[in-house]
Amino acid sequence: MIGKLTGILAERNPPQVVVDCNGVGYEVDVPMSTFYNLPATGERVSLLTHFVVREDAQILYGFGTAEERAAFRQLIKITGVGPRTALGLLSGMSVGELAQAITLQELGRLVKIPGIGKKTGERLLLELKGKLGADIGLPAHATSDAQADILQALIALGYSDKEAALALKALPKEATVSEGIKLALKALAK
Repeated sequence: MIGKLTGILAERNPPQVVVDCNGVGYEVDVPMSTFYNLPATGERVSLLTHFVVREDAQILYGFGTAEERAAFRQLIKITGVGPRTALGLLSGMSVGELAQAITLQELGRLVKIPGIGKKTGERLLLELKGKLGADIGLPAHATSDAQADILQALIALGYSDKEAALALKALPKEATVSEGIKLALKALAK
């Protein structure tokens, strides 16, 4: 219903802000990653939003980037993960770090976030595998197109995301796709 707000930042009370849009003040809950990147009070701000209607409340969530909003929307689709938990997760780690944790199946990184227990973390890893990294972008260590292609080739050959990522780390940065795949396969065969 409300996809974007542009106006003057009227108040900052973490994790909530008030955006004045032509005399109407919208209360918006934002993750801390967005909060820290907001301009000063009285400055112009633009936030992408997600509107949640519940039986007892109507809440507007705001995000500084489309990636944050996309990750939030993926998170709230998971059973047991509500908007507050998703906001907490995005406050505790960047979208890139979350995508990397999902790709590498790192439960330990997820359970460090307040409100994420072992069961919820395992559910996140299971249900977001292949979704979050693909929607948001490649893990932080896949920096070039060649490395991204090598990673995808290894996954297509049946190696797990974690195995492929570890093999990719050992490769020289300037390796071509064909060289990289050969070297990675040799490393994985050991």
